[in-house]
Amino acid sequence: MQDAAPDAGTPDTDVSQPWDKDNQAWWDWYVSLADNDAEITEFEAAPPLPDVPLPSDEAVIAELAEPYPLSEADVAFFQENGFIKLKGVFSPGAVLKLRAELVRLLEEEFGADIDGGVQDRFLSLEMVWPDNPLLRAYVLSPRVAKICADLLRVPAVRLYHDNVLSKEPGCGRTPWHFDDHHFPLDTHDVVTAWAPAQAIPLAMGPLAFAHPIDVWKLVDAVAFEKSGTNYDRGVAETFARHDVAVDETPFEIGEVSFHHNLNFHTAARNRTDRSRVVLANTYYADGARIVDAPTMVSGDWQKFMPGVGPGDVAASPLNPVCWPVTAPAGGPVGRPRDE
Repeated sequence: MQDAAPDAGTPDTDVSQPWDKDNQAWWDWYVSLADNDAEITEFEAAPPLPDVPLPSDEAVIAELAEPYPLSEADVAFFQENGFIKLKGVFSPGAVLKLRAELVRLLEEEFGADIDGGVQDRFLSLEMVWPDNPLLRAYVLSPRVAKICADLLRVPAVRLYHDNVLSKEPGCGRTPWHFDDHHFPLDTHDVVTAWAPAQAIPLAMGPLAFAHPIDVWKLVDAVAFEKSGTNYDRGVAETFARHDVAVDETPFEIGEVSFHHNLNFHTAARNRTDRSRVVLANTYYADGARIVDAPTMVSGDWQKFMPGVGPGDVAASPLNPVCWPVTAPAGGPVGRPRDE
């Protein structure tokens, strides 16, 4: 688990070996680590999607280039709590256009009707933006990237990777975790923009954020295990014992959350009859390096940074500077993890 990896002498806690399967296999493994209650057999009807016209590609590109009115109070909230939810980052039309494209890609990949039938799985696609002009507008959006840079208080951010996520009806919980375990980046200036492609009621399993940001210290001694649910259960029990506050609220259409790599978060089961489709993009401060020893928890990270090795500056052609639109020469350096 990156720089907090347990002692390699315990077989179930040794994650030092690199991941040797594909991205979907990683997600199948990861969601198996969640502590779940009994399977559900009855599903709530998801709210209808709004009846609005879809904008043109050109209109979406223009919308996603416009700055978002982020306040200093928003930045302060993020810095204290490690997350923030912002309303109206996308218009309803832009959300529905995004959903239509993500559903098309998922159905093409998995050969199934994403919004029909119960699959009880967590489906994922990554690195779709290089070959998809419409998705590129969302992933490289100056609006989203500037929000991320401002929340981190850094001058420039690069893309780590995109992530198309579909929590199918009946799919179980996402385990408690923080992304510091997942990203092989030697900086804490990392933020993920989690953009739902529909409204998310409580029954659909919205992200839930523990706060303030430093509650990760309470569970730093909980040993991560690569099988079973002990880690997820141990984090939940520790948070309950310390009365840690958890923000679990619905997402409106167009609302986007941003979470820091030190923020602990989870998500409940999807108990509705509609897939919870999300585009999650991760950005980091320009100038960051790869850690010396990435682990299996980082998944297929070299797919996102081809030609970049441990200790190198994290700046492959697939990690463009997204904000500012024209990168400064040399680029600023993100704060290292040990600060």
